[in-house]
Amino acid sequence: MTASDIAEWWDQDWVFYLLAPGLLAVALAILAWRGDRRRMTRSDPDAVGLMPWRDLAFWSAFAALLLLGAAFRAWFAS
Repeated sequence: MTASDIAEWWDQDWVFYLLAPGLLAVALAILAWRGDRRRMTRSDPDAVGLMPWRDLAFWSAFAALLLLGAAFRAWFAS
C-alpha cells in the first residue's frame, strides 16, 4: 500500500463523511464513559459536576453505531 493508495482511499466520500466522524464519536463515547465512571466512584458524592457524562456517552455511542454501520454499508457498495 503506497501513499497514493491511502490518498485515494481517504478521498472517497464514505470515508470522509461516515468513517472519520464515526471514529471520532467512538473516541468521544470512550472519553464520556470514563468521565461517568469517575463520577460514579468519586469520594465526595456532594460534589456535583456540570457535565452530563451518561447522556454524552449514550448519544455518542449511538451516533458511532449509526455512522460506522453506514460506513460499513458504503464500503461494501464501493
